[in-house]
Amino acid sequence: MKGLLQRVSAARVEVAGEVVGAVDQGLLVLVAVEPADTPASADKLLHKLLNYRVFSDAEGKMNLSLADVGGGLLLVSQFTLAADTKSGLRPGFSTAAPPALGEELFDYLLGKAKQVHGTVASGRFGADMQVHLVNDGPVTFLLQT
Repeated sequence: MKGLLQRVSAARVEVAGEVVGAVDQGLLVLVAVEPADTPASADKLLHKLLNYRVFSDAEGKMNLSLADVGGGLLLVSQFTLAADTKSGLRPGFSTAAPPALGEELFDYLLGKAKQVHGTVASGRFGADMQVHLVNDGPVTFLLQT
């Protein structure tokens, strides 16, 4: 499972002009599910998302996590993040999980996040989404389980 974590001062996801998920300060995470992923992969990614130290402390060092600052978590499914781009000029998607597994594990990740973290929002799985964000820093990390 992959998560492209972006520290944001604000982010929102729209589907057909309607805002379906939004957060203020926190993380926007684009999530890709791969064929070998399991609920354990989602649990590991969620632990990293909540505890990865990407927010500045009083001295300006990245020592605080999302859990420490109480920021929002916006999860957006993004199967293209799992693309095989090693050769040629067109991405291959055999490295992405089938849609049914992708949706199952994305929903599992979202449900677990809502159980343990205060502010959690999401896009809509499989929808044509417009993602708006103000990347704070910019700070962006690719996390893999």
